[in-house]
Amino acid sequence: MTMPSAEAALGPASGFEPESARVARVVREQIVDGTREPGSKLVERDLAAELGVSRIPVRDALRALVGEGLVTPRPRSWAVVREFTDADVAHLQEVREATDPLHFRLAAERRTPEQLAAMTEAWEREAAAATEGDGPRARRAAADFHEAVVSAAGNPVLAELHAVTASRVRWLLAQHDDLAGIADEHRALLDAVRDGDPQTAARLARAHLRTSRAAAAERR
Repeated sequence: MTMPSAEAALGPASGFEPESARVARVVREQIVDGTREPGSKLVERDLAAELGVSRIPVRDALRALVGEGLVTPRPRSWAVVREFTDADVAHLQEVREATDPLHFRLAAERRTPEQLAAMTEAWEREAAAATEGDGPRARRAAADFHEAVVSAAGNPVLAELHAVTASRVRWLLAQHDDLAGIADEHRALLDAVRDGDPQTAARLARAHLRTSRAAAAERR
């Protein structure tokens, strides 16, 4: 697949964003979207030329992505996009099965109007992209929806635990092709959170996990 140009990829940041963080954001999105395939090389010199930056922010970005579990380091100045095994996927799913129902239950109990608005905005972007058949944009918005739910849960410790696997979970959430089906389930979850119904939110979250697991298995 064709990579975006340096200007299109790095783009203007909304507010200040360190160059290494911008490079990490671009490469992270390319990995999650699948434009950088598992096992593909990430060479500092090549990335610096491609993105129009020096090698230092690229080096820092790759180090951050290694820490996030999306990249596997290699000797000297290169790395590879991580190849997730079936066991890796199963382990991530087990974590989601333990945490996602709790995220949604707490969000239904604690969400503020601003947090509910953030969830709604992410879902609207997802639904619009799904209608247009834009897979990368729909999946990215779906992951934003889940991030908004974690924020709405209002538990800093739970948010810290989520941060450890956040990038890998974003990758996992992108492993499906049923854009409309996932968006519909997110709408039902959003309604439960909006209605302040924690039991329904948790129940729907468990059902949603079963759908996600089946969709990811089918895609793999």
